[in-house]
Amino acid sequence: MKKVTLFLFATMTLTLANSCSKDSDETTSSTTEAVVIDVESANFLSAGLSEPITIVSKTLSNGKTVDCYKIVVTSLATDHDMGPWCPGNISDDATQGGIWLEGGEVYDVDGAFVKNLATFYKDTQWMMYNATTGAITKTSTKEECAGAAIPDVGTAYKNYCVQCLPSYLGTLSTTYYLPVTPVAASSVISFGGAGPQSTGPSSRGIAFNGVVFDAPAPTSNILAAYTLAPFDDAGGHINLNAGYHYHAAMGKTTQIAQADGHAAMIGYAFDGYGMFQNLNPTTGLAYTDLDASLGHYDDIRGYHYHVDYAGKNNFINSLHGEYVK
Repeated sequence: MKKVTLFLFATMTLTLANSCSKDSDETTSSTTEAVVIDVESANFLSAGLSEPITIVSKTLSNGKTVDCYKIVVTSLATDHDMGPWCPGNISDDATQGGIWLEGGEVYDVDGAFVKNLATFYKDTQWMMYNATTGAITKTSTKEECAGAAIPDVGTAYKNYCVQCLPSYLGTLSTTYYLPVTPVAASSVISFGGAGPQSTGPSSRGIAFNGVVFDAPAPTSNILAAYTLAPFDDAGGHINLNAGYHYHAAMGKTTQIAQADGHAAMIGYAFDGYGMFQNLNPTTGLAYTDLDASLGHYDDIRGYHYHVDYAGKNNFINSLHGEYVK
């Protein structure tokens, strides 16, 4: 059963009675949230776990020690197919390839898209197929994946469609920690890699299948090398070190429907606050009252996020709460 932690507050500085914290003096003035929803470990699919979820004590970014869930995952999706990514020929339709994110839009990477890259990017150096046979040039081995799926792609892989397959990974496990009860930060926490003021993690959160919602894909680096590293129709692709991971929420992962018609829940950010789909299913429109982090509050779900449009190559903009360093 979902546990709801209630907080009483007045006009003075809010005192958080965090039942999962080992510190009794934790305070914050960052929020007047009356309801905080604990992370539900039962929401995670057992098929995506390398071992059962346990509770351990960890230090948050504010220096406080709290109970956290230790979640060890396989970094492979178990609730939907992974791939395909690169079509084989310029005659292939959209079922043979994945998607690409550009300018806030989602494009099918079918044969026609690959054939049209020079026009799409207004650069005649794009030529990712054999003009005689129509065969698309793409990585086809683990070694080629390792050489092409890196930020600094060499000239050997110029005009390659890059795809790494699940079979290349072998046995892989990744460990994540989520505070059992989210703790609001005194100010928003920016993500790592965003500049000198960034203090938070690089990845954004985790889906119920155990796959990470990752930082924006470095598309400028990919395109600068005249490579294309498509995502599959679920918004994910594979890196040999990180495993399978998402760069867009495409509605393919496990969701938890909301009885009041609110957007469905799709996972948790690394501060423990829930992540929900982008659109209001009743109106078909995006929520208009989101803060700079892409979150808002209600009395059913407490504070929570709504992920960005899939084409934006983004999930959320910053963390509202403390995270495990």
